[in-house]
Amino acid sequence: MKKALLIGAAMLSTVIQAETLTIDRIFSSPSLDGNAPRSLKVSPDGERVTFLKGKDTDYERLDLWEYHIASGQTRMLFDSNDLQAGEETLSDEEKARRERMRLSGSGIVSYQWSDDGKALLFPLGGDVYYHKLGEKGAQQLLDTEAFETDIKLSPKGNFISFIRDQNLYVKHITTGKETAITTEGGGNIKFGMAEFVAQEEMSRMTGYWWSPDESFIAFTKVDETPVEVITRSEIYADEIKLIEQKYPKAGTPNVIVELAIHELATGKDTWVDLGEDKDIYFARGNWMSDSKTFTYQWQTRDQQTLELRAFNTQSKTQSVLLTETSLTWINLHDDLYFLGARNQFVWASERDGFKHLYLYNNDGSLVSQLTKGDWVVDDVEAIDLKNNLIYFSGRKDTPLESHLYSVTLDGKNTTRITEAGAYHHVAFSRDASIFIDRFSTANTPAQVSLNTAAGERITWLEENAVVEGHPLHPYVADWTTPDFGTIQTKDGAELQYRLYKPENLKKKHPVIVYLYGGPHAQVVTNSWGGNRGLLMQHWVDQGYVVFSIDNRGSNYRGKAFEDPIYKRMGFIEVEDQVAGVEFLRTLPYVDADRIGVYGHSYGGYMTLMSMFKAGDHFAAGVSGAPVTDWRLYDTHYTERYMGNPVTDDDAYTASSVFPYAKDLKGPLLIYHGMADDNVLFTHSTMLYKHLQDLAIPFETMDYPGKKHSIRGKQTGIHLYKTITNFFNRNLHPTQE
Repeated sequence: MKKALLIGAAMLSTVIQAETLTIDRIFSSPSLDGNAPRSLKVSPDGERVTFLKGKDTDYERLDLWEYHIASGQTRMLFDSNDLQAGEETLSDEEKARRERMRLSGSGIVSYQWSDDGKALLFPLGGDVYYHKLGEKGAQQLLDTEAFETDIKLSPKGNFISFIRDQNLYVKHITTGKETAITTEGGGNIKFGMAEFVAQEEMSRMTGYWWSPDESFIAFTKVDETPVEVITRSEIYADEIKLIEQKYPKAGTPNVIVELAIHELATGKDTWVDLGEDKDIYFARGNWMSDSKTFTYQWQTRDQQTLELRAFNTQSKTQSVLLTETSLTWINLHDDLYFLGARNQFVWASERDGFKHLYLYNNDGSLVSQLTKGDWVVDDVEAIDLKNNLIYFSGRKDTPLESHLYSVTLDGKNTTRITEAGAYHHVAFSRDASIFIDRFSTANTPAQVSLNTAAGERITWLEENAVVEGHPLHPYVADWTTPDFGTIQTKDGAELQYRLYKPENLKKKHPVIVYLYGGPHAQVVTNSWGGNRGLLMQHWVDQGYVVFSIDNRGSNYRGKAFEDPIYKRMGFIEVEDQVAGVEFLRTLPYVDADRIGVYGHSYGGYMTLMSMFKAGDHFAAGVSGAPVTDWRLYDTHYTERYMGNPVTDDDAYTASSVFPYAKDLKGPLLIYHGMADDNVLFTHSTMLYKHLQDLAIPFETMDYPGKKHSIRGKQTGIHLYKTITNFFNRNLHPTQE
């Protein structure tokens, strides 16, 4: 892979004249990323790789493709335009699901294989299409006026299942017979659906689970009756919608969740006792390999206790297999894998301070810890029982790059497989014999190869080399390679930074600090940054230094690195960002009086706290969709880090932006989507009023009809130009 990683660098020395990278070009087709495929999967039979790929004329319109391994041929399986004429109309529920799944684009945005590898299922426009390999075309399975969501192919491929009108249905593919598993959904009652905080904060996008042999479906019943209704406005260009939404703000009641096991042969439901305490979270659901035992993760409201429970469908009894506890909070994960006839399972835990893998017997007895050290496991990628190997992604070599490793099931011989110098995302075949590697660097857009389990490349799926003809090629002569490094805080913490600087350094340059700063996120990586990374290159071209640092509280550095934010959001993060500015001030080419800060979401909150609490360090700030008062945010996320406002009200006050707003010194721009259902627009309007009452000037840019991500090509162009123009006016890079 060394050759691939050096292609971009080699081109830097061969191009004589570069074109100017404009914001309009960043959002135009063809994409400057190239057209590297996404949603890559190896078919269960190991014969082909499938993926989604944007059209050359519109990179956001996705089609379904395949690469046949034996023949080496690549072909489009389905053109989304052929299956759906006209613009796609999504239901409000589907729009919300896609927003929370971070699914962008249109056309075929997701798909799944049958377990036998003989059929594909993909939703499109509220319907679902079924394609059997070897046959022409795709069968439309749901031709109804209703908009079905969370559509799944059953494990053996005999059924599809879906949610319609808040009820769970199954449909036999061959006979066409449709059966309602539940019928009482509607209003406050939802069957088989994940509630708001499960989707947004637990990354649980479903509320039902097939058993491997298709004999059972476990499903949740969600009662939203206790949840307070908020009336929020969705402001569009030509209308204002008043939306009544069940939104559990911190400290207020959550939904009540129940769990049932439905037996398809008899139609009978068995309800599982979740305990007397109803104020809990249902975090995860997984079947054991024998299809007889359903496991679920039960979490206390304070998120300091997590139990893995097992319910036996034959004996109707349950047990607690293991318990995790923490003095702060427990991070959820998806690394639970049952090992078939071995009657064992793999589990991830942070009990030693870092996320590592453990082997258990199915009765809950610990066998051994499989990985160890002052580094974290990202995810389990595959398990090869034949060769007693676990493949996982992790940060053993550096927190800046995710790599693929293997470890034996006895915890020996941890070996890195992917090549250093890039950030890797992998997807394995079912038998763990081959994997897809989608890798990139800060300067090289994603390249995709097919590899043996040992890491030897079989073929390129998309080499995406930045050579003549590549959309990015005209711009690489002026491309800036970032510097990576570390700084130490006064209390001894090591922080990772990334620094872009203009090629021709003049006497003094202004700086834009880009940050996020919140938990479960990482800014400083050696990976391709997409449109935001291209915006940074645009800024560097204009004479800015662009700097990012991952403060304490952010991800992939271990639990001790995260915990300082507990009940003190907006404190250690700002201190660490100030330490970053103090480092910048030591650089001879940095103008200490012209350092700006920009972030979105938690980064928007961090911008406000930095401007309000450290105005001597930050001269101007852009805050996107910021949280301003954590009392307005949802239960699961906020209480995880801040405790419950009923008992920790002072902590909430101290971590809101309002006590510090009076100290704003420099220019501030706040922007927000006016239909945001995640960080509600109220967060910004409350701050607008507060700053106005203080008679402190500031700027705003609000986007009618836009959600939290503020999507859309033209909107993106407008947003990036607005941010850039603000910094140009206030930090004056053209004066260099």
